[in-house]
Order: sequence, then C-alpha cells, then structure tokens
Amino acid sequence: MSRFSLGSDNHSGVHPLIWQALAEANVGHAPSYGTDEVTEQAMREFKTQFGSGVEAFFVFNGTAANVLCLRSLIESYEAVLCAETAHLHLDECGAPENAIGCKVLTVPTTDGKITPEQIEPFLIRGGDQHYAQPRIVSVTQCTEYGTCYSLAELRELREFTRKRNLLLHLDGARLVQAAAYLNCTLRELTADLAVDAVSFGGTKNGLLYGEAVLVFNEAAARKLKYLRKQYMQLPSKMRFLAAQFLTFFKDDLWRTIARETHDVAAYLETRLRDIPEMAVTQAVQANSVFARLPKDWVKPLRDHVFFYVWDESPGYLHNGQPTFEVRLMVSFDVKKADIDDFIECIQKIRGRAAGEAMT
Repeated sequence: MSRFSLGSDNHSGVHPLIWQALAEANVGHAPSYGTDEVTEQAMREFKTQFGSGVEAFFVFNGTAANVLCLRSLIESYEAVLCAETAHLHLDECGAPENAIGCKVLTVPTTDGKITPEQIEPFLIRGGDQHYAQPRIVSVTQCTEYGTCYSLAELRELREFTRKRNLLLHLDGARLVQAAAYLNCTLRELTADLAVDAVSFGGTKNGLLYGEAVLVFNEAAARKLKYLRKQYMQLPSKMRFLAAQFLTFFKDDLWRTIARETHDVAAYLETRLRDIPEMAVTQAVQANSVFARLPKDWVKPLRDHVFFYVWDESPGYLHNGQPTFEVRLMVSFDVKKADIDDFIECIQKIRGRAAGEAMT
C-alpha cells in the first residue's frame, strides 16, 4: 500500500461519508433485489438529479454499465461509433462485441472528442446489407484525455444524431467532473440534451463499488429489467449500492469531490509548467493531467509514485531527448501536499540527470 497514487481514481479508498453510509445501511435486514426502502429513495433521487423521465439500474462495474446501455438500444447487426481513445474500444476487452455481437467503429481524435463532420463518412453505406449499420454514437464525458465536451458541442452532436436517426450514449464514468467543470447540473448534461442512455460512474468518484445504467427511453427501460439479470448484474443486497449514491447526491457531495480533485489537478499542472523538460499535452478540465517527460525519468519517478505511461511513441523536447506521455490522475484524497512531494521527487531526478550530463 502506498500513501498515494497518481495512477487511477480507482486506486483510492472510499470517501468517509460514503463509508459512513454503508455502515448505516448495514443495520438490520431489508428486502432484496431493489425492493428495499433505501433503493426506492435512491430511485427518486435519480429522478430529481436527472429528470423525471430517467430510469436507473444499478450494476457492479463500468464495463457492465457500458454494455447494458448499448444492449438495450442496439441490434447485433448494428454499430457503435466512438472515439478511437474511448474506454469502450480500448479497455473493455471486446465486451460490447462479445456480449452484443455489434461492431465498434472508431473515429480519430487528438483530444478525445469527436464531431459530426467526423461521423458523417461512416454513414455513407446506410441500408447496405454488407455493412454494419451505425446506430449509436457513444461519447465519453469527460473524455479519456480529461477534456470536456461543452454543452454547445453536445447539443450539436444531439441535433446531428437526431437528423441521422442515430442514438446518443454518454460514457459518464467521470460525468460529475464534467458537470463541475461546466458549472451545470447533471440533468443539463443528460435529460435536457435528450440523450438516450448514460453509464453513470461511482467507483472512480469515491464509492466502494457500483455504477448506474441510466436510460431515458421507455423501450430500453423495459428491456433492462430483464437484461440486467441475464447479464449477471442484478445485485441482491441492492441497498448498499443505493446508500452510496444517496450520499453521493446529498448536499452535492459529487460536486464537492469533482471540484476539489480538479483544483488539485490544476495545481499539479501549474507546478509541472515550471519544469522545462516537461510539457502538459492536454487542457486540464477534470481530475487528470497529461504530460510528456524524459523517458529516463519514468522508472525512478514511478518507483516513488505510481502513474501510467499513456503513450510510448517518440516525442522530443530538448536536445532530441526522447519522451513518454504519461497520465497523472488525481483521486478525491490526493492533496496539494502530495503534489508538492511528487514535484520534489521530479526535481531530485532532474538534478541527478543534470549532474550526469555534466560528467
């Protein structure tokens, strides 16, 4: 166990208020499979947060949330369009293709976002029986690069998908980060944009475990009642998932977590910009910082604080020195003092490298 990690917001423990909610739910007995009072309260709260037309279904993990969102809306001969960097494409081990039989078509991107102009070429063969028919556009909000679609960009995408008879799915593992950055409500990012389905994340935001499949489509909601069971995602002791989300919504705890983590990420960005050998590569709009650093610094730095190497393709900053792009992810319990410790380690490595260069 390390004191802190910049590898993933899955690495942190459980937020103290969420842990307290679990303890409070762990008293006495309650009916199973969502028929308990806590789950009923949570379902009402989801309608308050996302609009009266939403139906929420708790699942155990993000892969299941993504797959069930898509499965409720798509046929096996249809296709999903997403960014080439999307978790749906790169990090689900082919789960959508395996579980649904549909095809995932990827769109090139430099910042994690896709546009109607990029989607248009994939629609040319509509009606062609030899071609998987595009049916869903899936966008990640926040993107895998920590960038956020603006409300205007999402409205443009929604208008485009409507005109082209396409559905819109949001992979919202970090949706709360986007809402906090854009200073809007969760409803403004979903129901008010008439999205069809949302994978709403909890685990990356301080929950012990659990995500929610949110659908705004009556036909999809009817299917999900049965699909969730078929896909082995129906929790029996559902009150423990519900209690976490109830606390997550109470007093806008989700917004507090998102703003604090973004504040620490922004502080990290500021500190990194003072290091000439490093370059921040993406706008910092959520709880992650992407940066290039000298290749030789990666191992000693990761020995001190863990993080992921995002891109090992060559890049050059000074004197032709090869660099790697890394992702530095801030969890709810990472503080500015931890960032200072990380920067101090970088400066020590930098000093040693400078000394070696002189000799």
